[in-house]
Amino acid sequence: MIYQLTEKDLAKEKVVSSEYVFKGRAVNLRVDTVEVSGCRTTREIVEHPECVVVVPVDTQGNILMVRQFRHAVGRELLELPAGGIEPGEDPASAVRREMSEETGFSPKNVTSLGGFYSAPGFCTEHLRLFLATDLTPNRLVAEDTEEIDLVLVPVDKAPALLDSGQIVDAKSIAGLSTYLRTTKSNTKSQESSPQLKSQ
Repeated sequence: MIYQLTEKDLAKEKVVSSEYVFKGRAVNLRVDTVEVSGCRTTREIVEHPECVVVVPVDTQGNILMVRQFRHAVGRELLELPAGGIEPGEDPASAVRREMSEETGFSPKNVTSLGGFYSAPGFCTEHLRLFLATDLTPNRLVAEDTEEIDLVLVPVDKAPALLDSGQIVDAKSIAGLSTYLRTTKSNTKSQESSPQLKSQ
């Protein structure tokens, strides 16, 4: 059975009041009092700026990933390059800046692959996903990138890394899955297209 959403399902919660209980360098914490179906409750919201996440692919068919220690989870994670979009910065420029800072390469071609929310139950962060190709060396130094290691992952090895649980970062799982699905779909379309034969 397929459930069809109704206007009632999509009804917005009415915000009665909002209060900031914390404002930090990276995030703010806001508590909203909302009214839902005549009842009042609270929503704790983490505010985080919009970000970019990048699937960089070189001419040898490698995905450029980064390994870095994440204090919040107490371990190193293998991730796609990503970072915040600075005020007044367009997403494509953010992709090139983050790529240069984290991988030492800058893409000539940047293609949108869509976007997604990281944790919509409590966080405002929206990530824009991009494919980056035609990479050229271009190192930018940033204060928080000294401990980042560049890892080259062959495209055909990426599914195994996902299936084995070696990649546990949500944005990287979403980004790689989208890229692999898009690549597979494009390959099938090309294979199904009629081929012209030379006379």
